Amino acid sequence: MIAKRAELRARGFQALVNALGWVDAVRFLREYDLGSGDYTKERESLLPDLRIEEMVAEIERIQKEASRPTGG
Repeated sequence: MIAKRAELRARGFQALVNALGWVDAVRFLREYDLGSGDYTKERESLLPDLRIEEMVAEIERIQKEASRPTGG
């Protein structure tokens, strides 16, 4: 077991580099960026204020439109 966090990070990154290459190891780690801001507060302004029934109806409408054959 690796006791020191710094050693764990170094060995973990080296394992990623060995498996993926340096560039893809960095790309992989960037996928786990925590970002910034407060999504809980932001989503109130981003998402519509709909009841679950309204959301289901909208999803069904979109799915129906997507499955409709296109004329042409």
